[in-house]
Amino acid sequence: MHSNEFGRVDENNNVFVNDNGTERQVGQYPNVPAEEAFAYFAKKFDDLEAQVRILEQRVASGVTDAKSLKAAHETLSKDLTEPNVVGNIQYLRDRVSKLADAIEKTFEKVAEERAEAIAKALVQKEEIAAKAEAIVKNLGGINWKKSAQEMTELFESWQRLQKEGPKVPKSQTDPIWKRFSTARAKFESGRRAFFSEMDGKFKEAKKLKTALTEQAEALVGKGSEGTMEYRKLQDQWKAAGKAGKVEESLWTRFRAAGDTIFAAKKEQDAELRQTQGENLKLKLELLTKAEAIDTTDIAKAKSEMSKLQSEWVKIGHVPKDEVRKVEDRLRKVEKKISDAQADEWRRSDPAAKARSNSLVEQLESAIADLESELAAAPATKKKDVQAQIDARKSWLTAAQDAVN
Repeated sequence: MHSNEFGRVDENNNVFVNDNGTERQVGQYPNVPAEEAFAYFAKKFDDLEAQVRILEQRVASGVTDAKSLKAAHETLSKDLTEPNVVGNIQYLRDRVSKLADAIEKTFEKVAEERAEAIAKALVQKEEIAAKAEAIVKNLGGINWKKSAQEMTELFESWQRLQKEGPKVPKSQTDPIWKRFSTARAKFESGRRAFFSEMDGKFKEAKKLKTALTEQAEALVGKGSEGTMEYRKLQDQWKAAGKAGKVEESLWTRFRAAGDTIFAAKKEQDAELRQTQGENLKLKLELLTKAEAIDTTDIAKAKSEMSKLQSEWVKIGHVPKDEVRKVEDRLRKVEKKISDAQADEWRRSDPAAKARSNSLVEQLESAIADLESELAAAPATKKKDVQAQIDARKSWLTAAQDAVN
């Protein structure tokens, strides 16, 4: 026999527990000492107490897995109904019972947090769907590369919410997913249509730019003479649109042809500038000679000018910014000779001479009358009469020069 306040072992090694004043058999452990049989069922009590202690520690530590806490609590409560152990079973029941409120509060807290997490996840999913719908709102004016990246990021965000976020009821998440999925499908359809159209345009531009490149390369043999034609090809190139993947390689060839043509033009322009600079020097020398021509002998002056003009034409072009200057100087000399010739003709014209002689006589007569008037004029009028005499004398001199 072996016993304590919680149980005993009889002579047949039947083990009994005292459970709240009621004795019941919990088992039998034959062929061992009574103490060992009693210890076996006491050890089972210790194991059960350890489970209770672990549950208490989990609740005290703030474990938020309310579902597993509740399951463990229900399991222990059931196991403590009539456990086959020897010990203070009611004490364990009381300890487990005390955990019920804490576990229920944890359960409620977790449920509340889950509801908040679901609400937040729904808001985030709404935002994802709204952003996707905003992207496809105007498919005709979007940046496809940038928008494709944005759409990919939105999809990845949705996947993270599905994987890492709370489990949202299907009835709540499906309508949002349908909106998002519809926007994605519309985007993909629009993108395929856009790039299909672009592919057609690329092919057309490729064909045109290939032809333009070949024409440009054919102009290289013309050297600088191909400059104007190449510039026309440049205008056509700009208007042709992009040629897709071959754009860069075609442009490299096209530009290389242009560089060669413009290099030849640059070399020709350098030679032309040198030639025109030398021509300018020669024309400046001619201008110096022309400006020194004496117009006293008109026939000789015209002959000298004619020779200089002939040499002028043979010399050729001068720099553009100098053309006006040298031409103006030449025209000035030509006018000088022309004016001298006109003056000589006027002096040799009989009618002109007659008119000049008549004017001379009239002026001489007027001066004589004014001098007589001056002699008899009072002092206050002498100054005015003298001014009239001086004016007519100057006119007389001009008239006499015309006659001569």
